[in-house]
Amino acid sequence: MLLKWTSKLIFKNLTKAISFALSFIVVFTLFTSPSIAVKTSMTGDYTKDTISVVKTLQNAVDTPKDSPNKDEVRIESLTLITDYISRYRNRGMVNKTQSFTTMQTALNAMAGHYKNFASRPLPDKLKERLTKEFSLAEKMVLRESWYNSFTF
Repeated sequence: MLLKWTSKLIFKNLTKAISFALSFIVVFTLFTSPSIAVKTSMTGDYTKDTISVVKTLQNAVDTPKDSPNKDEVRIESLTLITDYISRYRNRGMVNKTQSFTTMQTALNAMAGHYKNFASRPLPDKLKERLTKEFSLAEKMVLRESWYNSFTF
């Protein structure tokens, strides 16, 4: 009887100890491991990021049709577009500005072409439209940043 009672007690305590150890390990690894954050090229300064994206994507638009690195340019452009939109789409102070809506229109057109027609170069009409919208967005963001620098 004593042997039976002792073995039940050991088994009961052993299962509690194992479950405690496992839960401790799970909690410890969840809260002490470094978070794996995605690296982004955005700085958080909307004006600087917009101008940087405009210049980089304008270079992508100007890439010749027979360029050997056109696939790299396409992939880098899509990554940059995703970073930019992800960073500023949910920012209330930014997503209501004319510069952001103009940028979003241009970026959607460019990303749409790159995703749907990956092997085709940008058509000339789209290149003209993107160049105009990038130029307009750059002017608007500079004007908005200048206007917002004053406090009333």
